[in-house]
Order: sequence, then structure tokens, then C-alpha cells
Amino acid sequence: MARILCIDYGRRRCGIAVTDELRISASPLTTVGAHEILQFVQNYIAANRVDLVLVGRPTTLRGEDSESWTYIEPFTRALQRRLPQGVRMELYDERFTSSLAHKAMLAGGLRRQARRDKALVDRTAATIILTDYLESIYNH
Repeated sequence: MARILCIDYGRRRCGIAVTDELRISASPLTTVGAHEILQFVQNYIAANRVDLVLVGRPTTLRGEDSESWTYIEPFTRALQRRLPQGVRMELYDERFTSSLAHKAMLAGGLRRQARRDKALVDRTAATIILTDYLESIYNH
């Protein structure tokens, strides 16, 4: 098996999480500037076995695209064009992940200063998206 790379795309920063090669667990990897994300993904895939790039898709409570989709959609099109053959991209519902990330950090005992670290929030949100995705495929 190969890893799954997950991106929580934001206008300024993108949280990145990744699975182990057996796809048992998700771990935070890093945070990358939005202007660097395409190159980062290409470099990561060149150095690691990845066959799926998962991108968080923000939706409303009704399941419709949220406002932020307007800047994420162009990114997904650019990403799709740059992925090597054999690597696919999927979108996965990311609603509530930022608030879940804050709650997880609070429950984990992180101090207020650490919880204000937006890069940490982004990595945590990507990890939550990826963990939820793994649970959805293994529970079906």
C-alpha cells in the first residue's frame, strides 16, 4: 500500500497530514504556505509512495459548497493537473474540522499560546480530516 496525503487548504496556509504506508493511522506532517503547496505535494510524492491526495472540501450544514470553495476549487484543478499518473485526488467533507481541532487541542491540555498557533490548528485539522476519511472507508 501507499500513503494518503491530506491537505486542509487555506488562503495563507495549508495543513498537511499523512498516513503510514499501511494506512492504519493519520499523523500531522507540516504546514505549508498556500503559494508553496503544489511544489510541496510534487516533492513529497517524488520522495514517498503516495497514491491518494485527499483535499478537504468545505461544505455548509446543508451539504452545499461553502464560500471558501471559490478559492479551493481552482487549487484542486491545478493539483489534479500536476499529480503524476497513478496518484488520484479525492475531496472529503471537512465541515467542523477547525472547531474540532481547537477542541482537541484544548482537551489535550495545550496552553492558550499553543492553541493560537494557526499552523498547529491547520495540521490538526488535516489530521482530523484524514482520520475521519480512514474511519469512513474501514467502517463500510
